[in-house]
Amino acid sequence: MIFKILFRNAFRHKLRTFLTVCGMAIAILAFGLLRTVIDAWYAGVEASSANRLVTRNAISLVFRLPLSYRDTIRRIEGVEIVSHGNWFGGYYIDEKDFFANFAVEPRSYLELYPEYVIPDDQRVKFLKDRKGCLAGKKIAERFGWSVGDTVTLTGTIFPGKWDFLVCAIYEGRDKNIDETLFFFHWDYLNESLKKNKPVSPDYVGFYIIGIENPYIAARTAEAIDRTFKNSLAETLTETEKAFQTGFVTMSEAILKAIQLVSFVVIFIILVVVANTMGMSVRERIGEYAVFKTLGFRAWQITLLIIGESMVITCFGGVTGILLTFPAAKGFSMAVDKFFPVFNITWETMYLDMAVTVIVGLAAGIFPASRAVTVRIAEGSGGLDR
Repeated sequence: MIFKILFRNAFRHKLRTFLTVCGMAIAILAFGLLRTVIDAWYAGVEASSANRLVTRNAISLVFRLPLSYRDTIRRIEGVEIVSHGNWFGGYYIDEKDFFANFAVEPRSYLELYPEYVIPDDQRVKFLKDRKGCLAGKKIAERFGWSVGDTVTLTGTIFPGKWDFLVCAIYEGRDKNIDETLFFFHWDYLNESLKKNKPVSPDYVGFYIIGIENPYIAARTAEAIDRTFKNSLAETLTETEKAFQTGFVTMSEAILKAIQLVSFVVIFIILVVVANTMGMSVRERIGEYAVFKTLGFRAWQITLLIIGESMVITCFGGVTGILLTFPAAKGFSMAVDKFFPVFNITWETMYLDMAVTVIVGLAAGIFPASRAVTVRIAEGSGGLDR
């Protein structure tokens, strides 16, 4: 009987309930999208491996390191594999068509990144062709590339027109793998530099190092940096996660602002739902007085009011969660240049659910306390009016 009354009360004023449900749905939708934006910002950090280290110039990433460091790093205890690369910084057709592109040592690099799934025949072709390139699935779809196409990038750091043959297209093993990257042979870049010499050859931008296990990461990083201490190009070695986090912290103020806005949205909808419940209780205060005279206990009346609040917020919350998926898909298509990985995580879903429950409980507590403490005579007077 209590649950029957509860549902009838929740939908007694259909327009008010509908508007409150819509407000709750929009709030949960906004909250979910904002949390997904934050997750997208940290996608590179989450995709990092604990078994990989990154070594760069201690001054800045823009300063390069000698290629001769590679063999020295290989001999350091705990190091299993070493690869190297350069940030290329080229663009396709127009500067607006920019995407991340790297010159890497392909065989060792792909060995370090098994999360890049490549068909075997395409992998072999890419490794053999010096002018071959490997493109992510999303970037290939964006520009309409397919295996066998010729792609020309315009260099910014390394001036000129650079032609590449699309030999392979990779997909991410997991949802959080960036599929908008572009890789080509470091030897192709280095040999061209030796011919033209706009930039000194035999230098790399970074080393990617595979270690035996993550427990020796700090010790191995310290050993690498100690080896090159007081050299002409001192190094800074850190875990891949720390390296990626360094880029994210540059936008820390923006991330905090987004987090603040997401909680402000929830506070606003809490006030809206609490106001709705407050109006409902005031209108039915006489009814609750009658319930008391019929023998309803305080906990039963509390259950009625908080239950009504939960019904309204849950309807809105579930609607908002369901709407988040198509909204996130549309949003990701609009901002794929900035957020190559834009997926709704289970953590965001659980957070949406938790927020829905918290809002429902918090919005019903104060009206329930009013209804429970009101005297029967006072409540009956409200019914007469």
